Amino acid sequence: MSKDIRIKKGLDIKLVGDAEQVITELPLGNTFAIQPSDFHGVIPKILAKEGTEVKAGQALFYSKSDERILFPSPVSGKVTEIVRGDRRKVLAIKITADAQQQYTDFGKKDIDAMSGEEVKTHLFASGCWPFVKQRPYDVVANPNQAPKAIFVSAYASAPLAADYDYALKGKEAELQAALTALTKLTAGKVHVSITKDSTLSPFKEMKGVELHNVSGPHPVGNVSTQIAQIDPINKGEVVWVVTPQDLVVIGELLLTGKFNAKRTIALAGSKFSKPQYVTAIAGASIAELVKGNLEADNARVISGNVLSGTQVGEEGYLGYYENIVTAIPEGDDYELFGWNKPVFNKVSTSRAFTFSWLNPKKKYDLNTNTNGEHRAFVVTGSYEEVFPLDIYPMQLLKACMYKDLDEMEGLGAYEIAPEDFAVTEFICVSKQPHQKIIREGLDLMREELG
Repeated sequence: MSKDIRIKKGLDIKLVGDAEQVITELPLGNTFAIQPSDFHGVIPKILAKEGTEVKAGQALFYSKSDERILFPSPVSGKVTEIVRGDRRKVLAIKITADAQQQYTDFGKKDIDAMSGEEVKTHLFASGCWPFVKQRPYDVVANPNQAPKAIFVSAYASAPLAADYDYALKGKEAELQAALTALTKLTAGKVHVSITKDSTLSPFKEMKGVELHNVSGPHPVGNVSTQIAQIDPINKGEVVWVVTPQDLVVIGELLLTGKFNAKRTIALAGSKFSKPQYVTAIAGASIAELVKGNLEADNARVISGNVLSGTQVGEEGYLGYYENIVTAIPEGDDYELFGWNKPVFNKVSTSRAFTFSWLNPKKKYDLNTNTNGEHRAFVVTGSYEEVFPLDIYPMQLLKACMYKDLDEMEGLGAYEIAPEDFAVTEFICVSKQPHQKIIREGLDLMREELG
């Protein structure tokens, strides 16, 4: 039995540069990097020193808070550099890949015969546990607290997002294996959400899960929106979240015994000469991914989507959880009297001097210019128009800023992740960094309340 989810509040930001549904097989590449910052809240303890030869799937470091949680190398090769920052904080572990890849053999598994504890132990040993994240706090899941449900959002509604139906084509066996394993980890249900219009989704025939059809504007694809509609989180409860591209890695591990972090990545945005899909491994060099395709002049390169991704530049590396690299124009130009004339080339929820509402299907070539300066919150009521959760967004933002834990609890902070405030940040007339504010608030709650 499925439950249809339809929201009306939200905002679809249509941009030029959608990835064409063509996959290019890229060479393996030379340099890879795993960045501990991708695993928010994890303090790494290094296992592989500089000069160590590693196989794909071999642990590079583990979490200080739980030594069972290992973080593996995506490729085989030599650890060439451990990049450190202030107070010797580990920023990245760089690996030079072998021409011929070697994999750690974790052994094939009979999933149906495995218990929940055996599945969990196997995910620990293989380094796949970091793919399981949790709400509240949007961090790597705490294995000591059982989830009441597990969620997979197989529809990405963010601007220029990769099409899961296309990117996961032919991966049905791996997806089914991973989902079957996940059902062993919870006494509740495994919920999978796909777009209502999908006819080709590989999740349509999956067994052992509850399928949901979602429709509406962004952020309907955000898993927090789906959790709120299907099985809301109360104080003391936990749900786990896994992304579809990570399910493939887990499924292949169970079926073959290999940790293979290869995935289909979308190169999207107006600064790509040919927006398309390419094959890449987590931690790949951005320069090698975009070589010969990027119009580098005045471009911002983002690992992730334009609303919640991380600015990395060509010298950066693909994020561990990402399946898209976006390139859009850098907004370093300013318009004279831009605030006082009709605007036809920007998206806005307001009808004052802006006309995007006249042509809702038009695609825009937006840059990164915020078109205004940072200022105190202005109460306009606009956040509530694009925020689909049953939460007061401005009040929650303010509670996070003045660090009132009781108020943050009461206003629903357990239910949200920073990405849920990406749209309110986009339309914010006060130019406040909503996602940063929410992340700092969640970190404080996790530290103080556990």
